[in-house]
Amino acid sequence: MIIPWQSLEETTLSNVLDSVILREGTDYGEQELTLAEKRARLMALLEADKAVIVWSELHQSLDIKDKKSFLGNM
Repeated sequence: MIIPWQSLEETTLSNVLDSVILREGTDYGEQELTLAEKRARLMALLEADKAVIVWSELHQSLDIKDKKSFLGNM
């Protein structure tokens, strides 16, 4: 299920972004970015409607997915 990021409170959204960023060693290229820079990039993808927040009922977890890839699998 897709959760509109606009429906989340600011603190909740920030916690979701941080959780996704810190969950695994996501590669952001040659230069390491700060948490704030990673958060801003991820937020920009959500705002540009290129990414979506997804709730998995099966795994009882939240993730952020590329919108085209996610909707292409539905």
